[in-house]
Amino acid sequence: VQLQASGGGLAQPGGSLRLSCAASGSIFRIDDMEWHRQVLGKQRELVANISRGGLTNYADSVKGRFTISRDNARSTVFLQMNSLKPDDTAVYYCKAEVVPIGTFVQFDFWGEGTLVTVSS
Repeated sequence: VQLQASGGGLAQPGGSLRLSCAASGSIFRIDDMEWHRQVLGKQRELVANISRGGLTNYADSVKGRFTISRDNARSTVFLQMNSLKPDDTAVYYCKAEVVPIGTFVQFDFWGEGTLVTVSS
């Protein structure tokens, strides 16, 4: 199972970016999908998560600005980031709770990070 994230880049304060993360491989089912972020020298933090049924949860710092969504048919999770602030600058990582084909066990898989820089 692999997760491929894309969509990072440079945005101005107040601007928007949309991150995508597609899972591929021998997947039977994907449960929760999440976005985390990490600033150099700090702990990785949860930004948002979404259940298979679409229930969402957000960090207080991004509520009202970020929206997480998913496309179960394409095993993809998105993060729409609006009203970006310099404090949102970080490497963003996606995570998926995956039950691989042929198992009855859930594993956590992480994508490679994508850098988001918010600066004027």
